[in-house]
Amino acid sequence: MQAPTAFRQQLLAAIPRLRRYARSLVFDTHAADDLVQTALERALAHWHQFDQRRDILVWAVAIAHNAYMDDRRRQARLPLAGAARHDAHEHDDGRALPSAVELQPAASPDIGLRLDLVAALKQLPLEQREPLLLVTLEQLSYAECAEVLRIPIGTVMSRISRGRTALRALLAGHAPHASAHGLRRVV
Repeated sequence: MQAPTAFRQQLLAAIPRLRRYARSLVFDTHAADDLVQTALERALAHWHQFDQRRDILVWAVAIAHNAYMDDRRRQARLPLAGAARHDAHEHDDGRALPSAVELQPAASPDIGLRLDLVAALKQLPLEQREPLLLVTLEQLSYAECAEVLRIPIGTVMSRISRGRTALRALLAGHAPHASAHGLRRVV
């Protein structure tokens, strides 16, 4: 059975924001497009599970997030893939920069700041970057972000706080505090 027209139209309307999120998450145009394609395929295959009372963007981003995490787990299990794999956000070779620059509107006068922001975002741990992008870039509420990431709201708030602190430090030219990269040992 094919997805209803109204569902397909809502999903089509969500694609630009879904693409923007995917590109800011993986920093690689091709990988982001593959992620969006996977999310759209899964959404269309499971359209009957969508609750019309929910925001379709939140649902589609959750599907994209799950697909991304599935791929990361799959890559981690492959013995040679871990050594040979090239994550776009771990390399600063410029390949991913054009899509990542889309994080800011084209009218932004300071390209240097945009590039600094992209570089700083690349350095944030995924656990901080994901909720920060969902709340600030995609303007999801903390509750919607928690739903997408399947974590408690308090964890979302904590990760966003640590991510913002680390981002500020990186943009100021300082290394983020140890707590920005993980747990800190308290004696």
